[in-house]
Amino acid sequence: MASSYTGLGTELMVTGEKAGQWGDITNTNLQILEQIAGGFTQQAVTDSGTPTALSVSDGSTGATLAHRMIEFTGSISGARVVTIPLDVQTFYIIKNSTSGAYTLQFKYVSGSGDTVTWSTTDKGTKIIYATANDGTNPDILDVMATSSEITLANANPLKLGDADTSAYVGLDAPSTVSGSYTITLPGAVAGGADYALTTSDASGNTQWTATSTFGISTGKAIAMAMIFG
Repeated sequence: MASSYTGLGTELMVTGEKAGQWGDITNTNLQILEQIAGGFTQQAVTDSGTPTALSVSDGSTGATLAHRMIEFTGSISGARVVTIPLDVQTFYIIKNSTSGAYTLQFKYVSGSGDTVTWSTTDKGTKIIYATANDGTNPDILDVMATSSEITLANANPLKLGDADTSAYVGLDAPSTVSGSYTITLPGAVAGGADYALTTSDASGNTQWTATSTFGISTGKAIAMAMIFG
């Protein structure tokens, strides 16, 4: 009986077969496993309507899809797609380094399962799990997109980058917090201009409040300061 192969290309030898070849095949398998465990590679995305298909290399090293970290590169002039075979089951750390303000989708080669898409301005990194959970319609999941909670330790700020990530707006906790609390934002946007975010109770819930209800207007406050000092 001939060898069979896993979805990522490692060779499964049958007892009694491949006489005199076990050493070379085992070494290749170990190299493939190293790629899967922590290998990095770059993959140029095809700039055409045809998806960039990542294929398995049975019994040999070098397949893009058998690397843990993949960086997509290339200049794209439209929405593009990268695919993997239906039986691939692994997780990836993938960075979208393509240039061009177009979406990039990562999906199985066929089927109607979930996919992961970088938006037109998203040139960031995603942790992605390819589930191979169905023979026809498997799902690919963005792990962090479905994370239930994230904690930034050591007073590290949450940074919200601009379109080209050249600058950001940060939110940070004070160096010392006397007791943990959560600020809950309102369920809808403010009703117009000149609204301020205020607390609605002692539990950290907030609401939009028109600044005109605060009492003395800015103009009156300035005038009073000029008169009364």
